[in-house]
Amino acid sequence: MKKTGTFFAAAVVAMLILTSTCYTGNAQSSSMSMVQDTLLKYQDGIYEGQSRHTYTEEPYWGKVRITVEGGLLAGVNFMIRDSSLHETFTGKYKKHYKGNPEYIKQVKNDWKGVKTYPNKLIKTQDINKIDAMSGATWSYNIFKASTLEALKKIR
Repeated sequence: MKKTGTFFAAAVVAMLILTSTCYTGNAQSSSMSMVQDTLLKYQDGIYEGQSRHTYTEEPYWGKVRITVEGGLLAGVNFMIRDSSLHETFTGKYKKHYKGNPEYIKQVKNDWKGVKTYPNKLIKTQDINKIDAMSGATWSYNIFKASTLEALKKIR
């Protein structure tokens, strides 16, 4: 009986040691991946990308220019260009929708997105950490797709 109790106690201790080792290993692995994630650095330079995202039936192209300094995204310029009217999408683009308040509101929202998304990218340093603003999904989709095209060029 005494041998069984000793064997049982030894087995419990062995299980605790194994469990503790596995838990510590996972915790270290998890924290290391978090540290490695924060160490992501980009190669300095200027990178450009353009995309229409899925809006291939429309004449709009997003163009982004990203400046990397010290391994970080330091500058982001973004614009949407209307290739059929040969003009840049701005807040004044609403002139094309006189008498259509829904489209005018859409232009205002998307123009706000065009101005806001680049600063958000600099702040977060990660395109996947930026959410679309309400009413500005179109400009967000084009911004994200254009940015991903530019980031593909960073080695």
